Amino acid sequence: MKRSEINAIIREGERFFAARDFRLPVWASWGPERWRGMRAAADEIERAHLGWDITDFGSGNYRKRGLFLFTLRNGEPGSGGKTYAEKVMIVGDGQETPAHFHRAKMEDIINRGGGGLVLQLWNSDEAGGLATTAVEVRIDGLLHRLPAGGSVRLGPGESICLDRLLYHRFWGEGGEVLAGEVSMVNDDVSDNNFLEGVGRFPAIEEDEEPWRLLVSDYPTLITD
Repeated sequence: MKRSEINAIIREGERFFAARDFRLPVWASWGPERWRGMRAAADEIERAHLGWDITDFGSGNYRKRGLFLFTLRNGEPGSGGKTYAEKVMIVGDGQETPAHFHRAKMEDIINRGGGGLVLQLWNSDEAGGLATTAVEVRIDGLLHRLPAGGSVRLGPGESICLDRLLYHRFWGEGGEVLAGEVSMVNDDVSDNNFLEGVGRFPAIEEDEEPWRLLVSDYPTLITD
């Protein structure tokens, strides 16, 4: 992805959040200059990968296959500290997050407003592929049984609990979705298993300066 495209997407996201009065931490509005000399003060932000996270999953077409995320809080695997994480996401109308499961993380996905959020679900088999067995999930505590590859549509206010090793693919329907994720500690470096082997973080072409830092920028752009 070009940095100019990422900057434009973040600006759109900031307007989207502001229109819905969804407030982010104060440092979410910092530009690169403000992060200089902040490594010690911002060590938790860097270690826990809090903040802006824009991905096209290596597709080259963010609007068709991509996801906008901001990690609000998170622990660190094996640290003995926080055992939970929270993200806010923007899911575009028809914008796909490809099928994947998490090896360690259980999560709730919440439709916090906007269009519908459609999730397609499969159990995984022992080889890490798609099982043909029926899927059982709970939506707001109510048990639902689906055939392999079946879909559910979450309206605003509804949430689904996704267990470990459960493949899920999702997209917006009928408008952009303000989505939330509440989960166990999140590790996007090693805990995602994508069915198609796609990349979690995009390669970035630096055609202009960053508007906001991505979580992947911290090692090089936060300074001591």
